[in-house]
Amino acid sequence: MLTNYREIRHFHLFCGLGGGAAGFNRGQARVGSMRARFHCLGGVDSDAKAIADFSRLAGIPGTVLDLFDRDQYRAFHSEEPPADWREATSADIRKAANNERPHIVFTSPPCKAFSGLLSEGKSKTEKYQALNRLTVRGIWLTLEAWKDDLPEFVILENVPRIQNRGRHLLDQIGGLLRRYGYAVAETTHDCGELGGLAESRKRFLLVARHQEKVPPFLYEPPKHPLLAVGDILGRMPMPGDPSGGVMHRVPSLQWKTWVRLAFVEAGSDWRSLNKLAVQDGYLRDYLILPERRADYLGVTPWDKHAGTISGRGGVTNGRYSVADPRFHGSAEYGQYGVRGWDETVGAISGQSAPGGGRYAVADPRCSGVRHNNIFRVVRMTDASPAVTGGTGPTAGGLAVADPRTGLNRGPGDHYLTSAHYGVVPWTESCGAVSAAAGHDNGKWSVADPRASCFSTGTETNAADEMPAQNTKLVAIIRALDNTWHRPFTTLELAALQGRVDPEEHLELEGLSDSAWRERIGNAVPPPAAQAIAGVMGQTLLLAWSGETFTLNAMSIWVQPVAVALSMNSGVGHQ
Repeated sequence: MLTNYREIRHFHLFCGLGGGAAGFNRGQARVGSMRARFHCLGGVDSDAKAIADFSRLAGIPGTVLDLFDRDQYRAFHSEEPPADWREATSADIRKAANNERPHIVFTSPPCKAFSGLLSEGKSKTEKYQALNRLTVRGIWLTLEAWKDDLPEFVILENVPRIQNRGRHLLDQIGGLLRRYGYAVAETTHDCGELGGLAESRKRFLLVARHQEKVPPFLYEPPKHPLLAVGDILGRMPMPGDPSGGVMHRVPSLQWKTWVRLAFVEAGSDWRSLNKLAVQDGYLRDYLILPERRADYLGVTPWDKHAGTISGRGGVTNGRYSVADPRFHGSAEYGQYGVRGWDETVGAISGQSAPGGGRYAVADPRCSGVRHNNIFRVVRMTDASPAVTGGTGPTAGGLAVADPRTGLNRGPGDHYLTSAHYGVVPWTESCGAVSAAAGHDNGKWSVADPRASCFSTGTETNAADEMPAQNTKLVAIIRALDNTWHRPFTTLELAALQGRVDPEEHLELEGLSDSAWRERIGNAVPPPAAQAIAGVMGQTLLLAWSGETFTLNAMSIWVQPVAVALSMNSGVGHQ
């Protein structure tokens, strides 16, 4: 049978680095002798670096275009636009698509203001409300761009919380689309299940189907069990390996952060640290030392033989100390000894320092408390002491017991649920990769069990002292579960998103890990977009062939996106 290829053109608004476009390009659909061939017309985004990535990854030049209107620009940037700035028009949208008409328009507007990672109060500010309104403006520009020959499908992808924080905007969009002849529905799905990923990424889809062009029919794409993060990371080079490129470097964190990660239980977060016993500001039950050679600071019993005497026979190089039973605490040799106030002192020697004998005294003459109000905390209902030039906690009663939560710390708030310092077990999947994925704002570290991560204990250049708390470095600490609790690298986050195969090398525009992570987190996972493209392509082929039914082992997609594509009613949401 001769294959009849039919081109399905797709265009992307708020396209980011091109995850959705790359996935749609890989879409596959076939009905009888008809076979879909997906072709990207282009994409639009305001981020020039994202468009550079899009052009490379989607295989077609993208367009840098700011979709704000003038009021939105002023509200978001708190200033007037530059003199050469102008509002985008529907003609700009058509030009960005090479003046061709798409069959599918996929939009993924900024979700920052709808995300749980932004507080409710901040999301309501004028700046973020202006960002929210881009969802409506983007859809309106799309419909006006091709109002004479509308796309068969218009899709809006975002975080599920848009259904609450952006309810009024979704209602406006639904009404707008219905006026142009679309049936509209709101659905949710898990990108991880659709794309067979190692992350669970719950997303919202508003799907608009042009009722005259597309009959109500859609197959369900197969769902896949989520993979474990180890299934992906285990196929990649070790973090820090030069073969992984600069995106595979381990983030340099403060020493105290490495210690926190080491004590977080795999699968848990910062709340694990509440189980640790802290006494006088120190861990009571644990002592952390740099990894040393065997017998570092070793002590040989009096009745045992010594090991081989080497040229480096110092106390830090092996078992070169002895437990001598002949010392009974004599006054002559009492190192670090403290004399009672009513005792006599021993002979004063030339080495009369604390480490050279009993040259310290228990002095009872302390004349009261010095430095009043050090670290004092004032009650909310009390008056403050005099405000002085030394306004720090150690300079007086200048701290307050503030009973106000102030951070919207109610049930379900992002500050309680974002799993700070969270560590993902090697055998479990991770959550949705976000644009701000970092070790201290979610479960963005992993309990890596691979033995090659760890020091062998034979190094000769180990540091003699522990790092200061705020020293930034890459550290390997063997955690309590005998794994290395470390942050995901940027390349690993891209692989978990399905943006790159584990064995592949990835390069993105720029040199900033934070910018790379933001673009990766904002991206639609290509495998999930590929699955959605496949069922939409099959629906279009059925419509173009005049079929309303076909024998197929695949089930009809009744939920969630099937409802969106097959509904005839004008119901916007349940």
